[in-house]
This record gives sequence, structure tokens and C-alpha cells, in this order.
Amino acid sequence: MSNDAPVVMISGANRGIGAAIAETLHAAGWRVSLGCRSEPVERPERNDWLVCHYDALDSQSARSWVEETVRVFGGIDALVNNAGILSRASVLEADGDEFDRVMAVNAKAPMLLTQQAWPHLVEADQGKVVSIVSLSGKRVRSPGSGLYAMSKFAAQAFIHGLRHCSAETRVRATAICPGFVATDMAAGANVDAEEVTQPNDVARIVRLLLELPPSASVAEVPVNWRIEDTV
Repeated sequence: MSNDAPVVMISGANRGIGAAIAETLHAAGWRVSLGCRSEPVERPERNDWLVCHYDALDSQSARSWVEETVRVFGGIDALVNNAGILSRASVLEADGDEFDRVMAVNAKAPMLLTQQAWPHLVEADQGKVVSIVSLSGKRVRSPGSGLYAMSKFAAQAFIHGLRHCSAETRVRATAICPGFVATDMAAGANVDAEEVTQPNDVARIVRLLLELPPSASVAEVPVNWRIEDTV
């Protein structure tokens, strides 16, 4: 792969949606930098495939990951904020510790990581930030999704805030909002894994967004496997 190929950072990339995004973009000619809390099951030996430690609860790991990506690849063209955690607590059940943890991973970490990558995204020809948010960033489906939705509403607001901050640049930001996706996170839900949205479906949407020019900015992409009135 050419040293001029664009560079994308993907958090939470060791499995599920993140791994599918990495494979899809790599196949499309991107150099990929994977931020993983734990080692991926497979770690290909490729000169255009970088694996770094990234823990959403550790802001220093965000800085180190960005620095290593720039050192190895020379810059950053896109950032995909994919790392997240699930909570099934209602807003009456959640305690302060769980609130802090869910908000830290799902809302605070994407903001801090984007801040670290921002100067390099601005230097790119057309930088992109894509956050895998959730349909829970647009509606609350049940009592048990209350705390999770709070964190995802915040993640959604972050992207809209970033869009305003990037108005004078060529950086564009988008929130992708999937419903159930066939990953480990949705394993406990009462859904048919073969019918729901697949990780590769989300990956194809990410690729489309990253390849759009700045003149075709997309704020949100709701994605679901069934029709919802609020989508």
C-alpha cells in the first residue's frame, strides 16, 4: 500500500463493529491504526496495519495512541470513535459509580480522543470524525436503556458540537446511530442475530462517509433492521 494512502484511527477495534470497520477500510486502501484495550484475536503483520493500546478510561493512552499513529504513518485523515460500553440500569437504579463509568467511556472518551487527533485532522486534505453512537442517542426505548441513552445522547451532542467547531475547516463529523447489531454487546437481547444489522453493514456506511467530500456533510445516519416511528 502506498505511503500516501489515507490513515484512519479506530477505537474499540479488536472485535465486532470496530474490527469490521478496520477490515473494510484496509481493503479499500486505507492505512489503519487500531486502538484496542486488549489484544485482537488476530494481529496481521502488515506495514499498513498498526495495533496500539487504548483504554477509554485512560486519557494518557489516547495521547500515546495518537502520537504513535503519527510517528508511524505521518498523519491522521480520519478518526472513528467506536469504543463503548453497555448499561442496563434505569435512571432510578443507577448509582454514581456506574453513571461515571458509562459517561466516561461513551461520552467523555470520544471527546478527549478527538481533541488529541484534532490538529492532525485539520492538517489533512479532508479530515473526518465518525462516532458510532446508537439509536439510543435519539430515543429511549425502555426503563433499562435509560442510563445508556443518557450517555449516547451526550455522544450525539458531542458530534453536533464538533460540527460547529469545524465550520471553518475541511473536517466533517458524523454520528452513526445503529439499533441492534450482531455483536457480543447485543447478545443478551431477544433478537435474531441473522436478521439484525451486521457489523459489515455499519462498516460500509463508515467507508461511504469517509470518502465523501467536505461539500457533502452528513450529520447523522440512523440505521436499523426494522422500522421505528422515531427513526
